[in-house]
Amino acid sequence: MTGRLQGRSAFITGAGAGIARVAALLFAREGANVAVIEINEDKGAATAQAVRDAGGDAVFIHTDITQEDSVKSAVTEAVAHLGKLDLLFNCPGGSSLDDGLVTEVDIAKVWNHTMSLDLLGTILCARHVVPEIIKAGGGTVTNMSSGAALRGGSPLHVYTSAKGAILSLTRAMAGAYVQNNVRVNAICAGRIQTERNVVKYGVGGKGGGTIVDRQDAKGRVNDYPFWIGEPIDIANIALFLASNESRMITGAVIPADGGRSAY
Repeated sequence: MTGRLQGRSAFITGAGAGIARVAALLFAREGANVAVIEINEDKGAATAQAVRDAGGDAVFIHTDITQEDSVKSAVTEAVAHLGKLDLLFNCPGGSSLDDGLVTEVDIAKVWNHTMSLDLLGTILCARHVVPEIIKAGGGTVTNMSSGAALRGGSPLHVYTSAKGAILSLTRAMAGAYVQNNVRVNAICAGRIQTERNVVKYGVGGKGGGTIVDRQDAKGRVNDYPFWIGEPIDIANIALFLASNESRMITGAVIPADGGRSAY
């Protein structure tokens, strides 16, 4: 049976761990060739090897997505190895333990790191991958945002600002490149049980990790039982958005937050 992404080539950032790693394996299983974009060499190489071990084609490219020369070089190498790029899954980032309310946060400590990783990295990858998608005849861009961008309750104001900007960028890109057969969408995830979040928030995401949770996770789960998910939950949405099954969807923000942004 032909895979849902058969014959396509994907550029997936942050693919050494978490959602992006699971997405790289899933996309490959559905027929895509994958460029594993990652700053951690050991983790990136391990993901690429896992794809190959499963019978897929993957190349690991060591990349710092906050540096334009690094991104540009990575795109060139990906095209050289895979022949083309049809799909971009922008899945980097993460919040800082030093983030906080706008009146309290140490801007000098948090701003550059968070904005560079979450927002600038997304912009730089789009800047250099989208022209290749256009050359290939069209394709898709999927940007990872957060449920924090859809509601006003997050105590992490710099992170929330970055993820909110990604939503505006997504809509602007959708309108700008629709005539080039490029669809652009975003995913706003709830609390996902990535390796990093399990350490921070404990198994199950409801406490017992290495940090004091600034959200009442146990209470949240009572009201929103689908708020805590697994990386495969988000990877499946990314697969849908990358496939022809979503051909009528562009400029959309998909809330995968268990309803927290709805009620």
